[in-house]
Amino acid sequence: MVVGLIAMAIAFIPLPRTMAAPTDRHFRIEAGRFQYTPAAMTVNPGDHVTIDLVATDVVHGLYIDGYDLNVVADPGQTASLSFVADQAGTFRFRCSVTCGALHPFMIGKLHVGRNELLWRGLALAVLAVVVCVWLPRPGDPRQGPGVMSMRGVTAT
Repeated sequence: MVVGLIAMAIAFIPLPRTMAAPTDRHFRIEAGRFQYTPAAMTVNPGDHVTIDLVATDVVHGLYIDGYDLNVVADPGQTASLSFVADQAGTFRFRCSVTCGALHPFMIGKLHVGRNELLWRGLALAVLAVVVCVWLPRPGDPRQGPGVMSMRGVTAT
């Protein structure tokens, strides 16, 4: 019962909001062969983000959904885009220039905020390990006489 309550608290109680001071974040993204490298970026809310887009083969663009920002780079050239990450969430960025047959699959992600799902999952995993280690098992000699086991059978 107690373990269930702890698990529910970990899963559903909001985490305290600790806001990091906004910083300047600089990313160099290479666009080529229908992919972005790196394909994911993580920043904190309020960060000033600068993206340098480098097209390695043909003309490529980078459009960030939710922010309505676009930048286009010619082959071998670098184009820059700067903005303040003022919207929390996960946003897709995609090529805004038709660059070939696999153009629709040229996407990436911009994550603004901390990864709460990861920390909640880790906390639940630690709770599961603690429960497995500390709960007595039926027939365990460490229980001693008269101690109830998990199945309600009194050990002798």
